[in-house]
Amino acid sequence: MLANIQKKDQHYVARFERQLKHSATEIWSYLTENEKLALWFSELKIEDLREGGLIKFDMQNGTFVDMEITVLQHQSIFEFTWAEDLVRFELYPNSEGCLLVLNETLQTLTPHTPRDLAGWHVCLEVIQHLLEGTTLESRKDEWNKWYEQYREAISKLG
Repeated sequence: MLANIQKKDQHYVARFERQLKHSATEIWSYLTENEKLALWFSELKIEDLREGGLIKFDMQNGTFVDMEITVLQHQSIFEFTWAEDLVRFELYPNSEGCLLVLNETLQTLTPHTPRDLAGWHVCLEVIQHLLEGTTLESRKDEWNKWYEQYREAISKLG
């Protein structure tokens, strides 16, 4: 299911939700432990896991972009800067496991926005597969499928 994308004040929020049959502890480890983070987003590395701490994004060309951790509540909220935007993971334990919510706050919609949204969509699918001990056959094919849908959804908003 596509993220719900809404205009809020002067920006947009893309909200992804995944009900997972796993504990907040298990899910949290994939968001905050570098060994597990690398399995679904190899370009990210947490340098300092605390509010005000640092995540490095490897641009794959010898350069790195620093992203600040803006909110960190253990096994509950993990938020960090993403260029001009914010990425926020929230965990809500429930009787079925845990609801994982990813909100990306977008200052502006750009031609790159559907690429990022498709990327986050696939990342969440990969996390779910990792938790279930399975694999996503082709991240690229999956990304291509979702990119077209996000491109269409964004074109209706802008």
